[in-house]
Amino acid sequence: MKSIHMLICPVWIFLFILPLFAQNEKPPEGGTPKDFVLPAKKEFTIDNNLKVTLIQYGSIPTVEVRLVIRVGNLDEKEDEIWLADLTTDFLKEGTKTRSAKEIAEQAAEIGGSVSVSTGADQTFISGTSLAEFGPKLIELISDIVQNPAFPESEVERLQNNYIRNLKVSKSQPQSIALERFRKILYPNHPYGRLYPTEEMIKSYTIDKIKTFYHDKFGAQKSHIYVVGLFDESEVESAIRQQLGSWAPGAKYLENIPKANTHKVIDLIDRPNAPQSTIIMGLPVIDPSQKDYIALQVTNTLLGGSFSSRITSNIREDKGYTYSPYSSISARFRDAYWCERADVTTQFTGASLKEIFYEIDRLQNAAPAEDELKGVQNYMAGVFVLRNSSPEGIINQLSFIDLHGLPDNYLADYVQNIYKVTPDDVQRLTKEFIQDQKMTLVIVGDLKKIKEQVAPFGKLEY
Repeated sequence: MKSIHMLICPVWIFLFILPLFAQNEKPPEGGTPKDFVLPAKKEFTIDNNLKVTLIQYGSIPTVEVRLVIRVGNLDEKEDEIWLADLTTDFLKEGTKTRSAKEIAEQAAEIGGSVSVSTGADQTFISGTSLAEFGPKLIELISDIVQNPAFPESEVERLQNNYIRNLKVSKSQPQSIALERFRKILYPNHPYGRLYPTEEMIKSYTIDKIKTFYHDKFGAQKSHIYVVGLFDESEVESAIRQQLGSWAPGAKYLENIPKANTHKVIDLIDRPNAPQSTIIMGLPVIDPSQKDYIALQVTNTLLGGSFSSRITSNIREDKGYTYSPYSSISARFRDAYWCERADVTTQFTGASLKEIFYEIDRLQNAAPAEDELKGVQNYMAGVFVLRNSSPEGIINQLSFIDLHGLPDNYLADYVQNIYKVTPDDVQRLTKEFIQDQKMTLVIVGDLKKIKEQVAPFGKLEY
Protein backbone atom coordinates (compact mmCIF):
# COMPACT_ATOMS: atom_id res chain seq x y z
CA MET A 1 0.00 0.00 0.00
CA LYS A 2 2.81 2.37 0.86
CA SER A 3 4.31 2.11 -2.57
CA ILE A 4 0.93 2.89 -4.13
CA HIS A 5 0.59 6.08 -2.06
CA MET A 6 4.05 7.14 -3.14
CA LEU A 7 2.95 6.86 -6.75
CA ILE A 8 -0.36 8.65 -6.30
CA CYS A 9 0.76 11.60 -4.17
CA PRO A 10 2.95 13.31 -6.81
CA VAL A 11 0.00 13.27 -9.21
CA TRP A 12 -2.25 15.07 -6.74
CA ILE A 13 0.50 17.57 -5.97
CA PHE A 14 0.89 18.24 -9.71
CA LEU A 15 -2.87 18.72 -10.17
CA PHE A 16 -2.98 21.10 -7.22
CA ILE A 17 0.01 23.21 -8.21
CA LEU A 18 -0.74 23.43 -11.95
CA PRO A 19 -3.68 25.87 -11.56
CA LEU A 20 -1.46 28.15 -9.46
CA PHE A 21 0.99 28.46 -12.35
CA ALA A 22 -1.91 28.96 -14.75
CA GLN A 23 -3.08 31.97 -12.75
CA ASN A 24 0.29 33.71 -13.01
CA GLU A 25 1.60 32.64 -16.39
CA LYS A 26 0.18 33.42 -19.81
CA PRO A 27 0.28 30.33 -22.03
CA PRO A 28 2.57 30.64 -25.04
CA GLU A 29 0.97 31.77 -28.27
CA GLY A 30 0.61 29.20 -30.98
CA GLY A 31 2.83 29.46 -34.01
CA THR A 32 1.56 30.89 -37.28
CA PRO A 33 0.33 28.05 -39.52
CA LYS A 34 2.34 27.46 -42.64
CA ASP A 35 0.97 28.01 -46.12
CA PHE A 36 -0.62 25.05 -47.81
CA VAL A 37 1.61 23.73 -50.57
CA LEU A 38 -0.24 21.88 -53.30
CA PRO A 39 1.85 18.87 -54.41
CA ALA A 40 2.96 18.75 -58.03
CA LYS A 41 0.22 17.39 -60.25
CA LYS A 42 -0.07 15.92 -63.70
CA GLU A 43 -3.19 16.92 -65.61
CA PHE A 44 -4.48 15.85 -68.99
CA THR A 45 -7.71 15.22 -70.88
CA ILE A 46 -8.36 12.03 -72.82
CA ASP A 47 -10.17 11.76 -76.15
CA ASN A 48 -13.70 11.61 -74.71
CA ASN A 49 -13.03 14.85 -72.76
CA LEU A 50 -12.63 13.11 -69.40
CA LYS A 51 -10.31 15.23 -67.25
CA VAL A 52 -7.55 13.54 -65.24
CA THR A 53 -5.46 14.76 -62.31
CA LEU A 54 -2.65 12.64 -60.82
CA ILE A 55 -0.77 13.64 -57.65
CA GLN A 56 1.99 11.76 -55.88
CA TYR A 57 1.52 12.42 -52.16
CA GLY A 58 2.22 10.97 -48.74
CA SER A 59 4.43 8.29 -47.23
CA ILE A 60 1.90 5.48 -46.78
CA PRO A 61 1.62 3.14 -49.81
CA THR A 62 -2.06 3.70 -50.51
CA VAL A 63 -4.00 5.46 -53.24
CA GLU A 64 -7.28 7.39 -53.29
CA VAL A 65 -9.30 7.56 -56.50
CA ARG A 66 -12.37 9.70 -56.99
CA LEU A 67 -14.48 10.11 -60.10
CA VAL A 68 -16.46 13.36 -59.90
CA ILE A 69 -19.40 13.76 -62.29
CA ARG A 70 -21.23 17.07 -62.77
CA VAL A 71 -24.69 15.65 -62.17
CA GLY A 72 -26.79 15.94 -59.04
CA ASN A 73 -30.03 17.28 -57.63
CA LEU A 74 -29.66 20.32 -59.88
CA ASP A 75 -30.53 18.03 -62.81
CA GLU A 76 -33.86 16.93 -61.34
CA LYS A 77 -37.19 18.24 -62.58
CA GLU A 78 -39.92 19.42 -60.23
CA ASP A 79 -41.44 15.93 -60.05
CA GLU A 80 -38.05 14.16 -59.80
CA ILE A 81 -36.81 15.10 -56.32
CA TRP A 82 -34.26 12.52 -55.09
CA LEU A 83 -34.20 10.82 -58.50
CA ALA A 84 -30.48 11.63 -58.76
CA ASP A 85 -29.94 10.05 -55.34
CA LEU A 86 -31.89 6.93 -56.28
CA THR A 87 -30.00 6.60 -59.56
CA THR A 88 -26.72 6.91 -57.69
CA ASP A 89 -27.83 4.24 -55.22
CA PHE A 90 -28.45 1.89 -58.12
CA LEU A 91 -24.80 2.24 -59.10
CA LYS A 92 -24.06 0.44 -55.80
CA GLU A 93 -26.31 -2.48 -56.76
CA GLY A 94 -23.89 -4.19 -59.10
CA THR A 95 -22.80 -4.11 -62.73
CA LYS A 96 -23.39 -6.35 -65.73
CA THR A 97 -20.44 -8.49 -64.66
CA ARG A 98 -20.28 -8.03 -60.86
CA SER A 99 -22.85 -8.20 -58.09
CA ALA A 100 -22.83 -5.60 -55.33
CA LYS A 101 -21.34 -8.23 -53.02
CA GLU A 102 -18.57 -9.02 -55.51
CA ILE A 103 -17.67 -5.33 -55.85
CA ALA A 104 -17.35 -5.02 -52.06
CA GLU A 105 -15.32 -8.23 -51.81
CA GLN A 106 -12.96 -7.28 -54.63
CA ALA A 107 -12.42 -3.82 -53.12
CA ALA A 108 -11.60 -5.45 -49.79
CA GLU A 109 -9.16 -7.85 -51.48
CA ILE A 110 -7.08 -4.90 -52.68
CA GLY A 111 -7.08 -3.34 -49.22
CA GLY A 112 -9.81 -0.77 -49.60
CA SER A 113 -13.42 0.06 -50.33
CA VAL A 114 -15.64 1.82 -52.87
CA SER A 115 -18.47 4.28 -52.19
CA VAL A 116 -20.97 6.27 -54.25
CA SER A 117 -22.79 9.47 -53.25
CA THR A 118 -24.46 12.50 -54.78
CA GLY A 119 -25.06 16.14 -53.89
CA ALA A 120 -26.57 19.30 -55.32
CA ASP A 121 -24.10 19.65 -58.20
CA GLN A 122 -21.93 16.52 -58.28
CA THR A 123 -21.89 12.74 -57.98
CA PHE A 124 -18.86 11.00 -56.46
CA ILE A 125 -17.58 7.48 -57.01
CA SER A 126 -14.67 7.07 -54.62
CA GLY A 127 -12.32 4.31 -53.60
CA THR A 128 -9.14 3.51 -51.74
CA SER A 129 -6.68 0.64 -52.08
CA LEU A 130 -3.10 -0.35 -51.48
CA ALA A 131 -0.89 1.56 -53.91
CA GLU A 132 0.03 -1.44 -56.05
CA PHE A 133 -3.65 -2.08 -56.80
CA GLY A 134 -4.43 1.41 -58.15
CA PRO A 135 -5.14 0.09 -61.68
CA LYS A 136 -7.50 -2.55 -60.24
CA LEU A 137 -9.36 0.12 -58.25
CA ILE A 138 -9.73 2.22 -61.39
CA GLU A 139 -11.13 -0.81 -63.22
CA LEU A 140 -13.73 -1.30 -60.45
CA ILE A 141 -14.81 2.35 -60.52
CA SER A 142 -14.93 2.28 -64.31
CA ASP A 143 -17.21 -0.77 -64.28
CA ILE A 144 -19.54 0.85 -61.73
CA VAL A 145 -20.02 4.03 -63.73
CA GLN A 146 -20.20 2.52 -67.21
CA ASN A 147 -21.98 -0.79 -66.74
CA PRO A 148 -24.62 -0.52 -64.00
CA ALA A 149 -26.99 -3.50 -64.00
CA PHE A 150 -30.06 -1.59 -62.70
CA PRO A 151 -31.71 -4.72 -61.25
CA GLU A 152 -35.47 -4.18 -61.31
CA SER A 153 -35.77 -6.54 -58.34
CA GLU A 154 -34.23 -3.86 -56.11
CA VAL A 155 -36.59 -1.01 -56.98
CA GLU A 156 -39.17 -1.69 -54.29
CA ARG A 157 -36.55 -2.21 -51.57
CA LEU A 158 -34.77 1.05 -52.37
CA GLN A 159 -38.06 2.93 -52.66
CA ASN A 160 -39.07 1.68 -49.21
CA ASN A 161 -35.71 2.79 -47.82
CA TYR A 162 -36.25 6.24 -49.28
CA ILE A 163 -39.77 6.46 -47.90
CA ARG A 164 -38.49 5.56 -44.43
CA ASN A 165 -35.74 8.18 -44.71
CA LEU A 166 -38.32 10.71 -45.86
CA LYS A 167 -40.58 10.03 -42.87
CA VAL A 168 -37.65 10.37 -40.46
CA SER A 169 -36.52 13.64 -42.04
CA LYS A 170 -40.02 15.12 -42.07
CA SER A 171 -40.40 14.35 -38.37
CA GLN A 172 -37.31 16.33 -37.36
CA PRO A 173 -37.69 20.08 -36.74
CA GLN A 174 -34.24 20.82 -38.20
CA SER A 175 -35.18 19.16 -41.50
CA ILE A 176 -38.60 20.82 -41.54
CA ALA A 177 -37.03 24.24 -40.99
CA LEU A 178 -34.33 23.71 -43.61
CA GLU A 179 -36.87 22.56 -46.20
CA ARG A 180 -38.98 25.70 -45.71
CA PHE A 181 -35.89 27.93 -45.62
CA ARG A 182 -34.57 26.57 -48.92
CA LYS A 183 -38.01 26.72 -50.54
CA ILE A 184 -38.33 30.41 -49.65
CA LEU A 185 -34.74 31.21 -50.64
CA TYR A 186 -34.89 29.38 -53.99
CA PRO A 187 -38.47 29.47 -55.30
CA ASN A 188 -39.04 27.30 -58.39
CA HIS A 189 -35.46 26.03 -58.46
CA PRO A 190 -33.93 22.58 -57.71
CA TYR A 191 -31.88 24.04 -54.84
CA GLY A 192 -35.16 24.89 -53.13
CA ARG A 193 -36.60 21.38 -53.40
CA LEU A 194 -35.31 19.19 -50.57
CA TYR A 195 -37.88 16.45 -50.09
CA PRO A 196 -40.16 14.52 -52.44
CA THR A 197 -43.57 13.07 -51.61
CA GLU A 198 -44.08 9.34 -51.06
CA GLU A 199 -46.06 9.25 -54.29
CA MET A 200 -43.14 10.79 -56.15
CA ILE A 201 -40.74 8.15 -54.85
CA LYS A 202 -43.16 5.35 -55.81
CA SER A 203 -43.36 6.77 -59.36
CA TYR A 204 -39.64 6.17 -60.02
CA THR A 205 -39.68 3.10 -62.22
CA ILE A 206 -36.55 1.34 -63.39
CA ASP A 207 -37.07 2.85 -66.85
CA LYS A 208 -37.17 6.36 -65.38
CA ILE A 209 -34.00 5.67 -63.42
CA LYS A 210 -32.24 4.30 -66.51
CA THR A 211 -33.33 7.32 -68.55
CA PHE A 212 -31.93 9.72 -65.96
CA TYR A 213 -28.63 7.83 -65.96
CA HIS A 214 -28.30 7.69 -69.76
CA ASP A 215 -29.29 11.35 -70.18
CA LYS A 216 -27.15 12.79 -67.39
CA PHE A 217 -23.97 10.71 -66.97
CA GLY A 218 -21.00 10.96 -69.31
CA ALA A 219 -17.26 11.48 -69.66
CA GLN A 220 -17.15 15.11 -70.73
CA LYS A 221 -18.76 16.28 -67.49
CA SER A 222 -16.42 14.14 -65.37
CA HIS A 223 -13.03 14.43 -63.70
CA ILE A 224 -11.00 11.60 -62.13
CA TYR A 225 -8.51 12.38 -59.36
CA VAL A 226 -5.81 9.98 -58.19
CA VAL A 227 -3.78 10.95 -55.10
CA GLY A 228 -1.29 8.86 -53.12
CA LEU A 229 1.72 6.68 -53.85
CA PHE A 230 1.25 4.84 -57.13
CA ASP A 231 2.89 3.84 -60.38
CA GLU A 232 2.00 6.82 -62.56
CA SER A 233 2.40 5.08 -65.93
CA GLU A 234 0.28 2.10 -64.85
CA VAL A 235 -2.47 4.32 -63.45
CA GLU A 236 -2.54 6.53 -66.54
CA SER A 237 -2.69 3.47 -68.77
CA ALA A 238 -5.56 2.05 -66.69
CA ILE A 239 -7.53 5.29 -66.97
CA ARG A 240 -7.10 5.47 -70.73
CA GLN A 241 -7.94 1.80 -71.19
CA GLN A 242 -10.87 1.56 -68.76
CA LEU A 243 -12.51 4.98 -69.21
CA GLY A 244 -11.39 5.96 -72.72
CA SER A 245 -14.40 4.32 -74.36
CA TRP A 246 -16.95 5.91 -72.00
CA ALA A 247 -19.41 7.95 -74.07
CA PRO A 248 -18.95 11.71 -73.69
CA GLY A 249 -22.64 12.31 -73.04
CA ALA A 250 -24.23 15.75 -72.69
CA LYS A 251 -22.47 18.78 -71.25
CA TYR A 252 -23.17 19.61 -67.63
CA LEU A 253 -26.18 21.74 -66.77
CA GLU A 254 -25.86 25.36 -65.66
CA ASN A 255 -28.94 26.63 -63.85
CA ILE A 256 -27.92 29.50 -61.59
CA PRO A 257 -30.74 30.45 -59.19
CA LYS A 258 -32.11 33.88 -58.49
CA ALA A 259 -32.35 33.76 -54.71
CA ASN A 260 -34.95 35.62 -52.69
CA THR A 261 -33.60 38.81 -51.09
CA HIS A 262 -36.81 40.04 -49.44
CA LYS A 263 -37.29 39.70 -45.70
CA VAL A 264 -39.52 36.78 -44.77
CA ILE A 265 -40.45 35.50 -41.31
CA ASP A 266 -42.10 32.09 -41.50
CA LEU A 267 -43.38 30.18 -38.46
CA ILE A 268 -44.19 26.46 -38.51
CA ASP A 269 -46.33 25.19 -35.65
CA ARG A 270 -45.01 22.28 -33.57
CA PRO A 271 -47.40 22.14 -30.62
CA ASN A 272 -45.85 21.60 -27.18
CA ALA A 273 -42.31 21.66 -28.56
CA PRO A 274 -39.81 22.33 -25.74
CA GLN A 275 -37.47 24.04 -28.21
CA SER A 276 -37.73 26.34 -31.20
CA THR A 277 -35.60 25.50 -34.20
CA ILE A 278 -34.30 28.67 -35.87
CA ILE A 279 -32.76 28.98 -39.32
CA MET A 280 -32.10 32.49 -40.55
CA GLY A 281 -30.02 33.55 -43.53
CA LEU A 282 -29.72 35.19 -46.90
CA PRO A 283 -27.87 34.86 -50.22
CA VAL A 284 -24.24 36.01 -50.30
CA ILE A 285 -21.35 35.95 -52.76
CA ASP A 286 -20.18 32.56 -54.05
CA PRO A 287 -16.60 31.18 -54.03
CA SER A 288 -15.77 32.70 -57.41
CA GLN A 289 -16.03 36.23 -55.97
CA LYS A 290 -12.94 38.04 -54.65
CA ASP A 291 -14.28 38.70 -51.13
CA TYR A 292 -15.37 35.11 -50.49
CA ILE A 293 -12.42 34.16 -48.26
CA ALA A 294 -12.82 37.39 -46.30
CA LEU A 295 -16.52 36.60 -45.87
CA GLN A 296 -15.57 33.16 -44.51
CA VAL A 297 -13.37 34.89 -41.93
CA THR A 298 -16.28 37.19 -41.08
CA ASN A 299 -18.62 34.23 -40.65
CA THR A 300 -16.16 32.38 -38.40
CA LEU A 301 -15.83 35.40 -36.13
CA LEU A 302 -19.57 36.08 -36.06
CA GLY A 303 -21.02 32.60 -35.56
CA GLY A 304 -18.94 29.95 -37.28
CA SER A 305 -16.72 28.73 -34.45
CA PHE A 306 -17.09 27.68 -30.84
CA SER A 307 -15.63 30.99 -29.61
CA SER A 308 -17.58 33.13 -32.10
CA ARG A 309 -19.65 36.09 -30.94
CA ILE A 310 -23.13 34.62 -31.44
CA THR A 311 -22.13 31.30 -29.85
CA SER A 312 -20.49 33.01 -26.89
CA ASN A 313 -23.56 35.19 -26.41
CA ILE A 314 -26.51 32.78 -26.64
CA ARG A 315 -24.72 29.62 -25.51
CA GLU A 316 -22.06 30.60 -23.00
CA ASP A 317 -23.45 33.84 -21.55
CA LYS A 318 -27.23 33.30 -21.79
CA GLY A 319 -27.63 29.52 -21.91
CA TYR A 320 -30.44 29.74 -24.47
CA THR A 321 -29.07 26.95 -26.65
CA TYR A 322 -26.46 24.22 -26.70
CA SER A 323 -24.97 24.23 -30.20
CA PRO A 324 -25.70 27.27 -32.36
CA TYR A 325 -23.58 27.81 -35.44
CA SER A 326 -23.44 29.82 -38.63
CA SER A 327 -22.05 28.74 -41.99
CA ILE A 328 -21.74 29.64 -45.64
CA SER A 329 -23.28 26.97 -47.85
CA ALA A 330 -22.01 27.06 -51.44
CA ARG A 331 -23.03 25.54 -54.74
CA PHE A 332 -22.05 26.44 -58.31
CA ARG A 333 -22.26 30.25 -58.60
CA ASP A 334 -24.47 30.38 -55.52
CA ALA A 335 -24.08 30.62 -51.75
CA TYR A 336 -26.02 31.62 -48.66
CA TRP A 337 -25.10 32.51 -45.09
CA CYS A 338 -27.24 31.15 -42.30
CA GLU A 339 -27.35 30.84 -38.54
CA ARG A 340 -28.96 27.76 -36.97
CA ALA A 341 -29.94 27.20 -33.36
CA ASP A 342 -32.28 25.04 -31.30
CA VAL A 343 -33.29 27.33 -28.44
CA THR A 344 -35.47 26.87 -25.38
CA THR A 345 -39.02 27.87 -26.34
CA GLN A 346 -39.34 30.63 -23.74
CA PHE A 347 -36.16 32.28 -25.06
CA THR A 348 -37.04 32.26 -28.75
CA GLY A 349 -37.51 36.02 -29.00
CA ALA A 350 -34.57 36.72 -26.71
CA SER A 351 -32.32 34.52 -28.87
CA LEU A 352 -33.32 36.39 -32.01
CA LYS A 353 -32.67 39.67 -30.25
CA GLU A 354 -29.13 38.61 -29.33
CA ILE A 355 -28.34 37.21 -32.78
CA PHE A 356 -29.40 40.45 -34.44
CA TYR A 357 -27.55 42.39 -31.75
CA GLU A 358 -24.30 40.63 -32.63
CA ILE A 359 -24.84 41.24 -36.35
CA ASP A 360 -25.56 44.93 -35.71
CA ARG A 361 -22.57 45.23 -33.38
CA LEU A 362 -20.23 43.90 -36.05
CA GLN A 363 -21.78 46.20 -38.65
CA ASN A 364 -21.21 49.23 -36.46
CA ALA A 365 -17.75 48.54 -35.07
CA ALA A 366 -14.75 46.63 -36.41
CA PRO A 367 -13.48 43.78 -34.21
CA ALA A 368 -10.29 44.13 -32.20
CA GLU A 369 -7.04 43.01 -33.82
CA ASP A 370 -6.45 40.22 -31.30
CA GLU A 371 -9.96 38.80 -31.74
CA LEU A 372 -9.51 38.69 -35.50
CA LYS A 373 -6.02 37.20 -35.17
CA GLY A 374 -7.41 34.34 -33.09
CA VAL A 375 -9.98 33.59 -35.78
CA GLN A 376 -7.35 33.73 -38.51
CA ASN A 377 -5.03 31.35 -36.64
CA TYR A 378 -7.89 28.93 -36.14
CA MET A 379 -8.98 29.00 -39.79
CA ALA A 380 -5.45 28.71 -41.15
CA GLY A 381 -4.68 25.78 -38.89
CA VAL A 382 -7.86 23.93 -39.80
CA PHE A 383 -7.25 24.52 -43.51
CA VAL A 384 -3.74 23.05 -43.43
CA LEU A 385 -4.83 20.06 -41.32
CA ARG A 386 -7.80 19.42 -43.56
CA ASN A 387 -5.50 19.11 -46.56
CA SER A 388 -2.99 16.75 -45.00
CA SER A 389 -4.45 13.58 -46.55
CA PRO A 390 -5.17 12.35 -50.09
CA GLU A 391 -8.89 12.67 -49.41
CA GLY A 392 -8.46 16.26 -48.24
CA ILE A 393 -6.43 17.19 -51.30
CA ILE A 394 -9.09 15.73 -53.62
CA ASN A 395 -11.78 17.63 -51.70
CA GLN A 396 -9.95 20.90 -52.34
CA LEU A 397 -9.19 20.14 -55.99
CA SER A 398 -12.76 19.18 -56.80
CA PHE A 399 -13.92 22.37 -55.02
CA ILE A 400 -11.74 24.69 -57.09
CA ASP A 401 -12.60 22.81 -60.29
CA LEU A 402 -16.33 23.11 -59.62
CA HIS A 403 -16.07 26.84 -58.98
CA GLY A 404 -13.53 27.55 -61.74
CA LEU A 405 -10.83 28.78 -59.36
CA PRO A 406 -7.08 28.88 -60.09
CA ASP A 407 -4.57 26.71 -58.20
CA ASN A 408 -3.26 29.74 -56.34
CA TYR A 409 -6.63 29.90 -54.54
CA LEU A 410 -5.30 27.01 -52.45
CA ALA A 411 -1.66 28.09 -52.38
CA ASP A 412 -2.56 31.62 -51.25
CA TYR A 413 -5.51 30.70 -49.01
CA VAL A 414 -3.65 31.05 -45.70
CA GLN A 415 -2.03 34.33 -46.79
CA ASN A 416 -5.41 35.68 -47.88
CA ILE A 417 -6.92 34.78 -44.51
CA TYR A 418 -4.28 36.90 -42.79
CA LYS A 419 -4.80 39.77 -45.22
CA VAL A 420 -8.33 40.32 -43.90
CA THR A 421 -8.48 43.43 -41.71
CA PRO A 422 -10.92 44.40 -38.97
CA ASP A 423 -12.34 47.03 -41.32
CA ASP A 424 -12.92 44.32 -43.95
CA VAL A 425 -14.95 42.29 -41.45
CA GLN A 426 -17.10 45.28 -40.56
CA ARG A 427 -17.57 46.20 -44.23
CA LEU A 428 -18.58 42.69 -45.29
CA THR A 429 -21.02 42.29 -42.41
CA LYS A 430 -22.65 45.56 -43.37
CA GLU A 431 -22.66 44.71 -47.08
CA PHE A 432 -23.84 41.10 -47.02
CA ILE A 433 -25.52 40.20 -43.70
CA GLN A 434 -28.43 42.59 -43.81
CA ASP A 435 -31.53 42.29 -41.64
CA GLN A 436 -33.88 43.56 -44.36
CA LYS A 437 -32.91 40.70 -46.70
CA MET A 438 -33.09 37.91 -44.12
CA THR A 439 -35.23 34.79 -44.46
CA LEU A 440 -36.15 33.61 -40.98
CA VAL A 441 -37.83 30.23 -40.37
CA ILE A 442 -38.81 29.01 -36.91
CA VAL A 443 -40.31 25.63 -36.05
CA GLY A 444 -41.86 25.71 -32.59
CA ASP A 445 -44.95 25.98 -30.43
CA LEU A 446 -46.81 28.75 -32.23
CA LYS A 447 -48.95 29.82 -29.27
CA LYS A 448 -45.78 30.41 -27.21
CA ILE A 449 -43.50 31.97 -29.80
CA LYS A 450 -45.81 34.08 -31.96
CA GLU A 451 -45.73 37.15 -29.70
CA GLN A 452 -42.00 36.72 -29.06
CA VAL A 453 -41.22 36.85 -32.78
CA ALA A 454 -43.70 39.58 -33.77
CA PRO A 455 -41.32 42.51 -33.02
CA PHE A 456 -38.91 41.31 -35.69
CA GLY A 457 -41.26 41.76 -38.67
CA LYS A 458 -44.43 40.61 -40.39
CA LEU A 459 -45.14 36.94 -39.73
CA GLU A 460 -46.07 34.27 -42.26
CA TYR A 461 -47.39 30.88 -41.14
